[in-house]
Amino acid sequence: MGMYEARIQRVLAAMKAMGLEQMIVSDPDSIWYLTGYYVYPFERMLVLYLRSDGNHILFLNKLFPVPEAPYEQVWFSDTDDYLSKLAERVDGNAPLGIDKDWPARFLLPLMTAHPGCRCVVASDCVDDVRACKDETERQLMRAASRINDTVMERAAAFMREGVTEREVADYINAQYAAEGCDAAAFQTIVSFGAHAADPHHEADQTPLKAGDCIVIDMGCRKDRYCSDMTRTFFCGEPDPKYAAIHDLVREANEIAESLIRPGVPLCELDKAARDHIAAAGYGEYFTHRLGHFIGQTDHEKGDVSGTNTKTAQPGMIFSIEPGVYLPGEFGVRVEDLVLVTEDGCEILNHVDKHWRTVG
Repeated sequence: MGMYEARIQRVLAAMKAMGLEQMIVSDPDSIWYLTGYYVYPFERMLVLYLRSDGNHILFLNKLFPVPEAPYEQVWFSDTDDYLSKLAERVDGNAPLGIDKDWPARFLLPLMTAHPGCRCVVASDCVDDVRACKDETERQLMRAASRINDTVMERAAAFMREGVTEREVADYINAQYAAEGCDAAAFQTIVSFGAHAADPHHEADQTPLKAGDCIVIDMGCRKDRYCSDMTRTFFCGEPDPKYAAIHDLVREANEIAESLIRPGVPLCELDKAARDHIAAAGYGEYFTHRLGHFIGQTDHEKGDVSGTNTKTAQPGMIFSIEPGVYLPGEFGVRVEDLVLVTEDGCEILNHVDKHWRTVG
């Protein structure tokens, strides 16, 4: 059995557990994951119709390239009644799994065509399979993280007083291009001084000055798979208060990572990091979940939060990124990607997490 067919079989097993014999997959990344065929359809319909009997169908606009996937293909043009073509093949008497992001402009007419058909959000059937990376995916994500390590070290060496946030972000993105990456995985975050108190600050023309903290949250996309890492530096010697908070956040990161192994509830990782920060009096300033899942996109389905009782499983890759943000003053975040192994975890990032000075 080939890689793509094995993935589809895992999805079909999940569908069976939900009582489903048919499902519409519309996420282009999920369709690529299951078939090896990728196209971004813009406003057009793109559907992989999965059936428990194995008679899967790709519904494709004639603008798209011809796939090599060994499934029946139904082609249509912009002016065809393509929803009728889909409705003709769907079993209107059986429950139908729907991808979570399938637009209402497609779903509602299909429901009208089959008023007795019960549609259910079934994305977990695919997302849960995608969450546990196979060995091919693990190697790709290790490679992307190695590039991220290299570029983070270059960025640290590049920084000096007077350089702007935007210049540092542009430098990082240029280094990704030089390393042959597809693109940055997300908008590169570079935050100086008080800007670091905003976890998702957008880099601007603010220059770096002595005493500033520097938060860099960055990731690349290489061969379709993403990396993500955050490190916090200081321009010159830091305020002792800020250095102590950095140590606190790093410790929270390390405590959570030390607990990761198959079977551990993800909410317990969040609690361990959050309790450590709260014990030092900064709990209210840790304003986000501990982590997110990652793969083909920088934020995939799944998180490491106080409400997620699912357990860690081998092959899962997610971030561990505690932070403390003092409004108008300072911020720090320390983030790694971790791969859950059979007996623990593998940390994919290797840049030193202790605070250090640059510039």
